[in-house]
Amino acid sequence: MASNRMVVARGFSLIELMVGLAIIGILTAIAIPSYQTTVQRSQRSDGQIALVQLTQQQERYHSVNNTYATTLVELGAASASAEGFYSLSLSNPSCTNAGYTGCFVVTATPTGAQAADSACATLSLNQSGVRSATGTGAGDCWP
Repeated sequence: MASNRMVVARGFSLIELMVGLAIIGILTAIAIPSYQTTVQRSQRSDGQIALVQLTQQQERYHSVNNTYATTLVELGAASASAEGFYSLSLSNPSCTNAGYTGCFVVTATPTGAQAADSACATLSLNQSGVRSATGTGAGDCWP
């Protein structure tokens, strides 16, 4: 007697496979930009730390020389942050009308991959501890 059993197909059909790939594609399209934004936010701390350290160096310099340094070389400071995500600069704007005897502003400008961070294009800190930033999300650049 011959057996008339049906053979059950196992596996995925092409449509099921394409639906699965579409779902993976959508999740990836959402996850990658979110991940990149998170990485940029975490790398901002490199610039923030560098600015705080430069400010401390300026205050130490001021306590010895009774004036602020005008260049990073005078401070013995590097022109890049520790992790290299920011280039650092120092300026000494005129501030006699504000009642100060000297002023400085240290600025961190993103470089390399961090330059894509349009939310916080630059970070700055002055002698009074006033934090500022430029960019589309400048209000959220400092903790």
